[in-house]
Amino acid sequence: MLLSFEFENFKSFKDANVLDLTAAKITEYDYHVRQYGKERVLPVAAIYGANASGKSNVYQAMQFMTYYVIASFNFGGDNTVDSINQYRYPKPPAFTLAAANKAKPTVFEVYFIDNNDKNHKIYNYGFTLDAKGIVEEWLNVKNKTGKEYKKIFYRSKEKLEFDKLKKNLQENLKISLQAEVLAVSLGAKLKIKELNFVREWFLKNEFTDFGDPFINLFLANNLPQNFAVDKNVQDKVLKYLHTFDSSICGFKVKQAESVITKSPNDAEGGVIYNIETEHKMLDSNETVTMSLQNESSGTLKMFALYPYFEKVLSNGGILFVDELNARLHPLLVRTCIQMFLNPELNPDNAQLIFTTHDVWQIENDLLRRDEIWFTQKSDQGVSELYSLADFKGENGDKIRKDEAYAKNYLLGRYGAIPKMKNFSIAEGKDND
Repeated sequence: MLLSFEFENFKSFKDANVLDLTAAKITEYDYHVRQYGKERVLPVAAIYGANASGKSNVYQAMQFMTYYVIASFNFGGDNTVDSINQYRYPKPPAFTLAAANKAKPTVFEVYFIDNNDKNHKIYNYGFTLDAKGIVEEWLNVKNKTGKEYKKIFYRSKEKLEFDKLKKNLQENLKISLQAEVLAVSLGAKLKIKELNFVREWFLKNEFTDFGDPFINLFLANNLPQNFAVDKNVQDKVLKYLHTFDSSICGFKVKQAESVITKSPNDAEGGVIYNIETEHKMLDSNETVTMSLQNESSGTLKMFALYPYFEKVLSNGGILFVDELNARLHPLLVRTCIQMFLNPELNPDNAQLIFTTHDVWQIENDLLRRDEIWFTQKSDQGVSELYSLADFKGENGDKIRKDEAYAKNYLLGRYGAIPKMKNFSIAEGKDND
């Protein structure tokens, strides 16, 4: 499970900001909390804020870090060419509204617990990078009941230090490591188990952005694994869809005439399928079919979400969703959140982190104060991330658990709302 994610100098976030999923010392909904030794961890974080306040940048910061950990062993060398085995070095998008920040490195750091580790050790991993490559990288570990972290490795531009790694493996890393490549990424490629598990943890992360129309088009055509060839998978998806739409009674799957090269590792890889949904006739026992793409946008979105839910709930990963509420009824959004909050439905402690404008979800009977987060951008264009549990009102007191969160948020008492003015299009001026 992710304990916290810290990032600095990334897009609209000039300074260090932390998304903290460890439970605060508050009393509501204690059943949400997952216990790992001394750590109390939350399965959900909802991020609110005005348009252009930085919500999506929190999502993109973690997505950037994850991509870099997974793929950076491909970087380096000739960065002017793209090929199957050569990827461009993705220069970090630093905060651009301050000249000093353009030259500063971007920082990413996580604290996490590997769910596969029965000892539930806590790991601290992070790196800083600039336009030329990695500036620093580190990995530390602490026992679940320990007080201090112990260094596994530290890397800078000048040195690479390992406390516990065979000399021949250290030499292999030093010889092969390039400025743009992370040690954990290269270590995974070299099958060094002391480093590979970090990349494996990041591989469980899933990202989906429902605010991007092009990604939406792709997601609507992306099938759950083995859906086209396995009737059992189709039945599972049908049962899932019946939780909100009982009109669909089955699927018909046909292979399209145009076929791309088939992947040897995936029964459906590269094959194009036409998916139709079956519906019962009102006046007979017969069924009628329609293209899946003719179903409602909400049904298509829930269909697109299924593979992500299925994967992270089965492996204890993290699902990051930008604009979870887009094209979904608030009750459906609530159902999605409750899947992660319910220990019986989420036995492997998967986590859901999402951005949203759906204010109904912050009513007092669903989320804890430390599961509700806000982003706010200053007049200087600097974004800030903070939780409702840490927010203090005008009198300096923290928010009580019996307050009307949604009402107070819309009234602007927690910040993170648009600054609205009437505007005359015809006259081209503000109207106070």
